[in-house]
Amino acid sequence: MRRILVVDDDPHIRQAIGIWLRQHGFRVSVADGGVSGLAALEHTTFDLMIVDVFMPGMQGFQSIGLFHRRAPGVPLIAISGSAFPDPETSAPDFLKIAGRLGATRCLRKPFKPATLLGVIDECLSEAEPHRRHVATLGAVVSALSKSADGTMGDARRS
Repeated sequence: MRRILVVDDDPHIRQAIGIWLRQHGFRVSVADGGVSGLAALEHTTFDLMIVDVFMPGMQGFQSIGLFHRRAPGVPLIAISGSAFPDPETSAPDFLKIAGRLGATRCLRKPFKPATLLGVIDECLSEAEPHRRHVATLGAVVSALSKSADGTMGDARRS
């Protein structure tokens, strides 16, 4: 079962996303901001993260950069309700900035559950070859370590 971390300061958004994802078989952890999200990352490995761009305390941009550095192989979906600039102003496109900081995909709130699930599926599918490669490397390292330990034991006995 895939684990997803949802980080958003809006309790209604956290709850709605959590319900949608649990109904589709995901294990979900929620955090109300960047600091609690980073704390969750310290204790659990996640397959995907969904992070709001604008939150009090630690702005989403800061969170996105930190999350990406702590878990660079974990897909991150940036979400924001104020992500697109007004055509009349020169405001920045915040989701593009999030992408430059490490977000794999970006979604503008509000979004439909089907849209979110589709983006999650894309992110997890793209990450799967990397995950298998890392698992294979881990198995090789483990086997080599066991082999070296056995060899060292034989050397000590002689």
